[in-house]
Amino acid sequence: MKLIQVSNCYKVYKNGTTAIADLNVTIDKGEFVFVIGSTGSGKSTFIKMLYREEKPTKGDVIVGGINVARLRNSKVYKLRRKLGVVFQDFKLLPKLTVYENVAFALESLGMEAKEIRPRVLKAIENVGLKEKTRNFPNQLSGGEQQRVAIARAIVNNPKLLICDEPTGNLDPDTSKEIMKILEKINQELGTTIIMATHDKEIVNRMKKRVIVFENGVLAADHLKGSYKAHESIKNSK
Repeated sequence: MKLIQVSNCYKVYKNGTTAIADLNVTIDKGEFVFVIGSTGSGKSTFIKMLYREEKPTKGDVIVGGINVARLRNSKVYKLRRKLGVVFQDFKLLPKLTVYENVAFALESLGMEAKEIRPRVLKAIENVGLKEKTRNFPNQLSGGEQQRVAIARAIVNNPKLLICDEPTGNLDPDTSKEIMKILEKINQELGTTIIMATHDKEIVNRMKKRVIVFENGVLAADHLKGSYKAHESIKNSK
């Protein structure tokens, strides 16, 4: 079952730069897909179009039945409710506790407190931070802060989890822990995960489907376990 379908997609920025050219790709429900490519390859633009940070200039980007290309700004919230996004820099609210940071995602949707509490506690438990619910971000390690960000992203049971360089600020051991959590979310919750990364070790170890961008085009699409990353993506962003 297709969750994402991108057809004849182009993205041209106001300065004339073509970031994406004639992109066609589909991603099925439940897949775990890595997106790689060097700086300026179109990788980041592709990721941003999926959660409507950027809008395609031409073509269709359909996510969970919603055509991002035709979505009005006032309706973007309908898309965002269907997905979660995890960033490299965590984006936690410093004056809120772990619990409050995760709960905030549901409060912003107008959900009642009695519904929020069990969902928040379950999400926090899924990322292994059950004992840290009352801690503030500055009392947590970088890895723990990223776990909070993941809990916040999955608390609404999204069909799709988009991870934009989620291990970029973490050491190798902590990165492995984060990837174990993402693997668990994919396998146990059935959440589709699309992850942009420059970490070739993660790509090689996980053996997932790998989409490669080069100069704005889809250069390669490797089936699960068929790709081995090399040095060229080591410092890409």
